[in-house]
Amino acid sequence: MKRKFLTNLALLIFLNLLIKPFWIFGIDRTVQNVVGSQDFGFYFTLLNFSFLFNILLDLGITNFNNRNIAQHSALLKKHFSGIMTLKLLLSVVYFLVTFGIAYVIGYRGHKLNLLILIGFNQFLISLTMYFRSNISGMLMFKTEGIMSVLDRVLMIGIMSVLLWGNVTNEPLKIDWFVYAQTASYGFVAFVGFIIVALKSKFQRLTWNPLFFLIILKKSAPFALLVLLMTLYHRIDSVLLERLLPVGEGDVQVGIYAHGFRIMDAANQFAYLFSILLFPIFSKMIKEKQALTEMIKMPLSLLLAATFILAIGSWIYSHQIMELLYLDHINESAAVLSILIFGTIAVASSYIFATLLTANGNLKILIGIAAFSMILSFALNAILIPRYLALGSAIANVSALFSSMLLHQFFAFKKLKLNFKPIFYFRLIAFAIVVLLMAFISKNLGFDWKINLLIYIGISILFAFVLRLLNLNEIYTTLANRDSKLLNKKN
Repeated sequence: MKRKFLTNLALLIFLNLLIKPFWIFGIDRTVQNVVGSQDFGFYFTLLNFSFLFNILLDLGITNFNNRNIAQHSALLKKHFSGIMTLKLLLSVVYFLVTFGIAYVIGYRGHKLNLLILIGFNQFLISLTMYFRSNISGMLMFKTEGIMSVLDRVLMIGIMSVLLWGNVTNEPLKIDWFVYAQTASYGFVAFVGFIIVALKSKFQRLTWNPLFFLIILKKSAPFALLVLLMTLYHRIDSVLLERLLPVGEGDVQVGIYAHGFRIMDAANQFAYLFSILLFPIFSKMIKEKQALTEMIKMPLSLLLAATFILAIGSWIYSHQIMELLYLDHINESAAVLSILIFGTIAVASSYIFATLLTANGNLKILIGIAAFSMILSFALNAILIPRYLALGSAIANVSALFSSMLLHQFFAFKKLKLNFKPIFYFRLIAFAIVVLLMAFISKNLGFDWKINLLIYIGISILFAFVLRLLNLNEIYTTLANRDSKLLNKKN
């Protein structure tokens, strides 16, 4: 399992490093600079509003299905047709609820029209995620890796033409960005459907209300969990727009989006780990295999990477924002310096929450998510009126770290995990070294970009010295000698 994890993780990271940094910092950033913070904040608020009701498109079916197919792959042929019908029915519910509530709270005209298209994009994404859950559940990780970046490849092509192709004399509109998303998501959803339909020998949609009820009953805990997690991850920008005066809210959302984009980009790489680990953990738990060594490898990789990223982004926050954006540099740097530490919490949670999900501890996860949601709402309500976007950043990170600690506590308790003290010593020593290197690098006297590269290089070197990144372990795993590795002293 460790060998499968490492080889497919390498492919996923390669594909995402090839595509997503250019998408985030080349395309997405440029769009925000071209349309301005206010117009992009207007779009970002609508996007996060559409996320709040996203669970209605799925009701936990995708997460339930991923675990189910990983443990019982033969069920794909039996379930696919019925679940597809159910997904289409749920999309109708999603549209009615989302646009009904949007109308009630005052969305009209251009806002409502753009929200309709953004909502349709959410439907396409939900379909694609369901198709990908089948693909990863069958452990087809190479296909899953390609699917994970295909929409961004298409978006890069379309937006490159619109931004730099001189195909129109009009200035770029945020609506065009949404249209490009629709075309890209639609194509990827079609490709995903073809792949899964061929594997499942799909012929036609089936109508079976009893089957729908059984699936919804089994996936209901997943649905509640995803709903609560979405609320405390995505409510910040909506509350910023709602709690502040008209106009100022959109500007503050745009400032918040500057920092959030970098944090969200880093979290995408942690998410890649969970894609691979969920079916692997599910299979290992079913077969009663030892989990500690399988957990330690991805946890070490993620924590080493996020420590380096978070501390470096904090120290160089102003320079990074000055490089990326054209306005509100000081405010954006302050937001980034807080938000970026959330990547550490998210990285850890992607390991331990995935483990608890694979083990079926959904009541615990729902309780954690509910607590984090209440904390996020309360802190946002208190901090936004006084500290604006910075208040939302503090609320977000506080909720993320609270959930991280609870995920770790219950994962260790329920699955009887036992890490040796030396592992914790290495993590603490690494964090101290990285922090010292960040401060030292800033005073080296070179251009800040060179200082940053020196800091990253030396930090990575110390990760190897402290064996958080262990070349011997990686080599042994890839050589398929796991039995020797597990008998070694760490």
